[in-house]
Amino acid sequence: MSFTGNEDQEITLSEASALTANYRAASTTNTVLGHYFGKTIINNILAQEACVGIRVYYALTSTGQKQLVLVGVDEDENDLCDGVLGDKSYLCPPVCGNANALNSDVS
Repeated sequence: MSFTGNEDQEITLSEASALTANYRAASTTNTVLGHYFGKTIINNILAQEACVGIRVYYALTSTGQKQLVLVGVDEDENDLCDGVLGDKSYLCPPVCGNANALNSDVS
């Protein structure tokens, strides 16, 4: 398989809401529900030559805090490790915005 950057990965709000509700139901108090990355880091990763998408790796900081690492990926499914990498997301909670179908039991 090779990547094109045009893979069909879109889901509906209903599907996304069910998935995040499952995660919240299985989680403990103060579990990280989400991560925010600004468009600059995402655009910088995507702007790299040969980049067709982004892979997200699960990570833990030295203090045990959940984190994500973003890396560009080429059409051969290879990480662009020598390029721009992303980390340092803003965690939800505490930075969650308004309650909605993805971060709470609000419909």
